Amino acid sequence: MDWLQGGPGFVVALMAVSYGAWVINNWIRAKHGYELEDEWGGKSAKSDTAETKRLREENRDLHDKLDAMQDRMIVLEKIVTDRGYSLSQEIEALRESRKDTGVPLELPRKEAH
Repeated sequence: MDWLQGGPGFVVALMAVSYGAWVINNWIRAKHGYELEDEWGGKSAKSDTAETKRLREENRDLHDKLDAMQDRMIVLEKIVTDRGYSLSQEIEALRESRKDTGVPLELPRKEAH
């Protein structure tokens, strides 16, 4: 246990533990998509790949479509919940305004024996 008293072995062990902790820290950060640290504590961001750019574009397009669908849903909710909206009254109005303009077909009927 001579190295615990501040000899050169202690310094080497301390440096090894510090370096190992730095490597593990960067491994965890890389695994979860965070920026990595360099030796002096600065951050180095990952460059955007073509796949990342494509996914961001696709995500933006999907958000735009979702916003448009939400706007349409708001309009439909207003139509359905509007006080003046009465489906049965509209159906009855269509029935009353319908005129019998059809031409009857003169098909021979079969007699039951």
